[in-house]
Amino acid sequence: MTTTGEDHATARGGPWWWTRWRSAVLDTGLAAGSAAECGAEGVRFAHDAGIPAAVGVVFGVLAGSALIVRRKWPIAVVLVSIAITPAQMGYLMGIVGLYTLAASELPRRIIGSLAGMSFLGMLIVMFVRVRQDMQRGTWELGDWFVPFASITTAVGMTAPPVLLGLYVGARRRLMESLRERADSLERELQLLAERAEERAEWARGEERTRIAREMHDVVAHRVSLMVVHAAALQAVARKDPEKAVKNAALVGDMGRQALTELREMLGVLRSGDSRDVRERAAVPLAAVGVAAAAAAAASRAVDDEGAGEGPCLSDVDELLGQSAAAGMAVDLSVEGETRSYAAEIEQTAYRVVQEALTNVHKHAAGAKTHVRLAHRVSEIAMQVENEPPPEPASAAAARLPSGGNGLVGMRERVLALGGVFVSGPTDAGGFRVSAVIPAA
Repeated sequence: MTTTGEDHATARGGPWWWTRWRSAVLDTGLAAGSAAECGAEGVRFAHDAGIPAAVGVVFGVLAGSALIVRRKWPIAVVLVSIAITPAQMGYLMGIVGLYTLAASELPRRIIGSLAGMSFLGMLIVMFVRVRQDMQRGTWELGDWFVPFASITTAVGMTAPPVLLGLYVGARRRLMESLRERADSLERELQLLAERAEERAEWARGEERTRIAREMHDVVAHRVSLMVVHAAALQAVARKDPEKAVKNAALVGDMGRQALTELREMLGVLRSGDSRDVRERAAVPLAAVGVAAAAAAAASRAVDDEGAGEGPCLSDVDELLGQSAAAGMAVDLSVEGETRSYAAEIEQTAYRVVQEALTNVHKHAAGAKTHVRLAHRVSEIAMQVENEPPPEPASAAAARLPSGGNGLVGMRERVLALGGVFVSGPTDAGGFRVSAVIPAA
C-alpha cells in the first residue's frame, strides 16, 4: 500500500519552515558557505569603496546569510543576490537562488523576469570588471574578448541553474501528481472493497432468503398433507382398516416425494458450494476481483433458481389430486389456450398454487377450494379461493403449525418477476390468493 498524502506530510517534520531536517541542514550549510564567500569578497569591496574592512566583511556575511531562507522566500534571495552583484560578491547565492526560484511553484513570468534581471546585472558587472582588468594590463587580448567573456560568464551563471531548477520543479510536480493519483486510486480501491463487501453480504442474504423459500415450499406442502393423512389415519384406523391402509400408503408416498425434492435441492446447494470454493481460490485478493465475485454470486443465485429442474404448470393436476386425496374438495378451471412459459414463471405459478392449497389445509381444512388459471396474451393469472370451513375447529385438530412465511414467500416470488400479488379474506368468510405474472 502507498502512503497517503496526509500520512506522508505528518511523517516528515523539520524545524520552522523546513519539511525535513535534511533540508534544514543543507540550507544551513549553503548559507554558511555563502556567508564565508561574501565575507571574503567583502574585504576587496571595502578596499574599493574606501570603508573599513570589518564593515565590508560584516556586510558580506549578513548578505550571504540570506541564503538560509531560500525555500521560504526565493524571490528575496534572488533580489539580494542581484543587489550585491555590483559589489562583486554573492555568486554562490545567485546560483542557488536562481535554482530554487525556478524549482518553486511561482509563475513563469516572475521566474523569467528575475532571471533576466540577474543575467543583465551579471553581464554589466562582468563587462566592467573584464574591461578594467584589460586596461590595467592584466590581460592582453583584443577588444572582442570583453563582450565574449561578459556574455559567456553571464549565461554560465544564469542559464544552468534556471534550467536545472525548471527540470527539478517539473519532476517534483510530476511525482506529486503521481502520488496524489496513487492515493486517489487507493481510496477508490478501498471504496470498491467496501461496496463489494456490501454487495457480497447482500448476495449472501438473497441466497439465504431463496434457500429458505425453496425449503418452505418443498417441505410445507408435503408435510402438511402427511399430517392431514396421519390425522385421518388415526381417526379411521379401527373403524375402516382398508381406508387406514390407503391413508398410510399416501403418507408414505408424500414422505418419499418430500425426501426426493429435498435431496435434489441439497444436491444443487452442494454443487454450488464446491463451485464457490473453486471460484474463490481463482479470484485474486483485490477490490475489483471481490466486486466481480460478489456480482457473479448474485447473478448465479438468480440463475440457479430458474435453471433447476423444478415443478411446472403441468403438475398442477397432480397437486390438486394430492389435496383431493387428503379430503379437500377442490376444482380447477382453466381459461385461455394452454401454452408453455419460461421455467421460472411456471415454477413460480406452481408454487403459488401449492402454497395456497397448503394454507387451506392448515387454516380451513375441509373447505371447498376453487383454483383458476387464466392464460392471457402477455401474462398468466392464478387464483386460489376457499370457502369457509365446515368445522372451524378442524384445522386446530390437525395441529398444523404456521410460521407466517407462506404469503411472504409467494409475494417475493411474484414481485421478483415483475408481477402483482394480492391476498386477503373474502366477504363470505373464506380466503383468496391472486397473482398475475408477466409472460415475458
